[in-house]
Amino acid sequence: MKPLGYLGRILKAISTKNEKRNLTIKEGNYNEAIEGIYIEDIYINVNNLSQPTDCSQNIPQSSIDKFVGRKKELKLLHQQLQDNDQVTIAHLEGMRGIGKTELAILYSLINLQCNTYPGGICWLSAREQDVGLQIINFVCTHFDLKPPEDLDLPNQVDWCWAHWQNGNTLIVLDDVKNFSDIKPYLPPEASQFKVLITTELQLDLPNPFYLEVLSEQDAIKLLIQLVGSKKVKRKLAKAKELCQHLGYLPLALQLVGQYVKERKISLSKTLKRLKDKELAAPSLNVLENDPTRTLNINRGLAAAFELSWEELSEAAQELGCLLSLFALAPIPGSLVESASLEKDTDKLEKARAELENLHLLQGQDNYQLHQLIQEFLRNKHNNLATGDEQKRNFCTAIVEIAKKIPQALTLSDINSLNSSMPHLAEAATFYQNWFNNEDLTWPFTGLGRFYEGQRAYTQALSWTEQCLSIARECLGDEDLEVAISLNNLGLLYYVQGRYDSAEPLLLQALQQRKKLLGEEHPNVATSLNNLAELYRVQKKYNSAEPLYLQALELRKKLLPEEHPDITTSINNLALLYYLQGRYESAEPLFLQALELRKKLLPEEDPNVAISLNNLAALYAKQGKYELAEPLFLQALELRKRLLPEEDPKVTTSLNNLAALYAKQRREESAEPLYQQALTIAEKILGKNHPNTKTIQKNYEQFQEDKNNY
Repeated sequence: MKPLGYLGRILKAISTKNEKRNLTIKEGNYNEAIEGIYIEDIYINVNNLSQPTDCSQNIPQSSIDKFVGRKKELKLLHQQLQDNDQVTIAHLEGMRGIGKTELAILYSLINLQCNTYPGGICWLSAREQDVGLQIINFVCTHFDLKPPEDLDLPNQVDWCWAHWQNGNTLIVLDDVKNFSDIKPYLPPEASQFKVLITTELQLDLPNPFYLEVLSEQDAIKLLIQLVGSKKVKRKLAKAKELCQHLGYLPLALQLVGQYVKERKISLSKTLKRLKDKELAAPSLNVLENDPTRTLNINRGLAAAFELSWEELSEAAQELGCLLSLFALAPIPGSLVESASLEKDTDKLEKARAELENLHLLQGQDNYQLHQLIQEFLRNKHNNLATGDEQKRNFCTAIVEIAKKIPQALTLSDINSLNSSMPHLAEAATFYQNWFNNEDLTWPFTGLGRFYEGQRAYTQALSWTEQCLSIARECLGDEDLEVAISLNNLGLLYYVQGRYDSAEPLLLQALQQRKKLLGEEHPNVATSLNNLAELYRVQKKYNSAEPLYLQALELRKKLLPEEHPDITTSINNLALLYYLQGRYESAEPLFLQALELRKKLLPEEDPNVAISLNNLAALYAKQGKYELAEPLFLQALELRKRLLPEEDPKVTTSLNNLAALYAKQRREESAEPLYQQALTIAEKILGKNHPNTKTIQKNYEQFQEDKNNY
């Protein structure tokens, strides 16, 4: 259906004195769309623009109701982005509150209607969140693709660019604070991508696009839309003076306009109140050579915020101050509730509604502050009576999130935890003084686990190394948290294959735990097991075995009879025996681990599939095919139900079952499984991944054997 087309959807979002006015614009013509939107007396209700479902996009909601002016800027911006077939970078520069983000949102929405970018519109928040992970999440969510897990983060991003869907694509990098941070993740030069950057910085890029404050004419038009034409035209001189006092900044005009509307007061009275609030605005980091810099801007913006602040109840003021502690990113409602001193949900929702009504808060499911408002509220927080208590509560809530991050992440875990990560980083960076000693390292540990689980080893390593450094600095070298941090850093090196770096750290962790906890403690058993795992993958089986045995003995002695850690030790020892060819020793342990996991874990758990697969592999190695087949089938069925269809563990099960059928000369059953496993592995891991090569080698051997039968 497209009887209205993109223009019909735009017309639903505009308002005009003459409702019968007809606009006829050709489908897909951006410049004509701009002309149609900017007919005299028409303004845009940005958030009413519909968003077609046939284009992959994640354009954020606008934080304003009315958008006036910027017609010339929208045209020039589009021209700059469409100049050639190479990757094109346009960057919007300007001071805070000037409207860079809102212009980028409007540009994106109009082009969404025009279908200018059939390859999608990907919005990336550059200030607080990791750009590389956002690109990967966009590809996973919108294109149902997953980059190979054995690649590091920059190479995973390169893989995403190479596998992007066809057609011109708009990439928006909003609020860039350090160009060097985003540069490694930019699309390749000869490509379909157009990149739009918004920033306060002066970037060393060609053709900068500097966004000025509104003209007086457009500022008056915006004020009319916010407070009504009668009020403005009746006191036009005062309206002009008010706009000048606010420095023609769109954000300040939006806030003051909302204040006038809510309070139902005159422009003269509003102007007088603003002038009485001779406030400095240290939060406004204006560039030194900014031609728009005036004292009125500084005073006006802070005064505008102050007017809204005075309208808030004490509860709403406290909520605003609490929100200012979080990172400048969407804040999950559940995290706010956990951190709030106010536990009455109705009162908390009422305080939130107050902030939203005065446009101090944006967002729907999540909370979101504009950067200027965040800094204003942080200044208010300095004088808050409950300020320290709020910070301690905030840190407690962060620790609760960090403790929920598992060491092995699923896609579901990543999706549920992703929105909390900027706030863990904020707490770890700025609020160390408000953590208890026993909780000090948890935000760093959580962040390390989160990034490690996505193969983002650079970020994981940074947080894990900081964790060790902070623990040593604040707690001393002999503290147990230092031993834990040594262990975590050693394990991170281990999963990266950096065995020489991992071993001394795991040894130090073991020695320190023994010293602080005694020889018989569950954490000592954990360190023994971890060191044994390192020796096993290095094929140092003689070094690994006594450590596995010590860990198992300790766990049996110290833990309940049916503890998951005991099951892990049993499975690991069985795996060692299997690799050594000691099948008679391995079998009873594999059976015991499987029985315990079935008993202790939910009926459908990935760890059960691991045990089924291990036992089946043992039987297949011994030629007990009739015992191996049902176990391989159960493992495959479980993994297909519990894991994404294109998961490496699924390909492992397909390959193992195919190999079993090949040994039985059941070619008709084996071949489609090999083909399926190889197709999935090449797609999700790449042709050069070791697992893909193994499957390819197995399939080629199968073909050769089949021809020789």
